[in-house]
This record gives sequence, structure tokens and C-alpha cells, in this order.
Amino acid sequence: MTSKPRTGPPKHPNKFAWIPKANVKINETEVGGRFRPLSEITGVCPKCRDQIEWKRKYGKYKPLSEPAKCQKCTKRAVRQAYHNLCTACAKEHHVCAKCSCRVERIVGRDISEVEAEKKMLEAAISNAREREKRSLLRAMNKGKSQTKEQDPTDNQDKAGDLFKVESLEAYAGANKDDDNEDDSEDETQVVN
Repeated sequence: MTSKPRTGPPKHPNKFAWIPKANVKINETEVGGRFRPLSEITGVCPKCRDQIEWKRKYGKYKPLSEPAKCQKCTKRAVRQAYHNLCTACAKEHHVCAKCSCRVERIVGRDISEVEAEKKMLEAAISNAREREKRSLLRAMNKGKSQTKEQDPTDNQDKAGDLFKVESLEAYAGANKDDDNEDDSEDETQVVN
């Protein structure tokens, strides 16, 4: 008697998706809660990022309690769970920090890139009017809480919604031009 492997859909499909820790109340101040969300997944290839996201989604993710050893330099510099290499070694060898395979596209951004973007954003906000500053800050804070589930590298749509131009410098310049045009429109309305 040989048994054939079963193919096709399952015999009894689930009526609703499984939710990890459905009846457990989560403390919002613990890591993974609302006030201390899990960090961005950075320095890995898309395949490894999907694996780590799956662990987070289904309650299998275990964050590091203390830094782990890097497999290349043997320093305790690995700060993200499921990573085998520190960010410096991964960047130096152009490999994924989890699976150590050579990849063209690495997911996530560097700390230096994030800081540079933050400085540019602050400069653009400083040139905006008070009303626009507050609306931008509200939109940014709202976007942070909603985009944690989405891929952090896919924020071009958000930027397109917030800014009508492609770069922050152009946005700051556009605001200065809009102010001059608004003043000239007001003068023409008073004359008419």
C-alpha cells in the first residue's frame, strides 16, 4: 500500500485567521507595545526581512536582551535579533546581516541616512508657515503609528501625498514662491 501525497486545498479551511496571543493583554510600555514598538528591520535582504516579519506577525519573534557577537569581527555589536553580522561588517563585505549572502539590494536605511533626512526635514519645516508646520508634524506622527506594519522603504507614496514636489529643498523653495504669489494675489483682489 502506497500513500499518495495530498494535493489541493485543505480539507477543512479555517474560518478566520489565527492571531497570536489573542486573549493576552499586551503591556503598552513593554518592547513591542504601543509606546515602545519593535525596531525597523534593517541590513538584510528581502527574503530574510520577510522571514523576520513572519516571526513578528505570528508571535515567534524574540528580541535580543543584550547585544550578540558578530561572526566576522567577534565583537558584541549585533543589536538586532536574528542577525549574525554587525552593521559595519555587513556593509564592508556588502552582504546580508542574517544569511551572509551577497545581495545588490539591502532592506532598510543606515543611521547616518536617517539623521541626514531628519536634518533636511527640520530645515524644510523651519521655512514653512506655522499652520503648515503643525499639519506636517501631525501627518508625520500619524504616519509613524500607521506605517509600522508596512515596509519602511515604500514611503514614496506618503511623501507624494505630503509634499507636492519631489525633494525637501524644492518644497522649501515652493513655499517661499507661494508666499510671494499669495501676497501679489491679495493686492490684485484689493485693487479690483
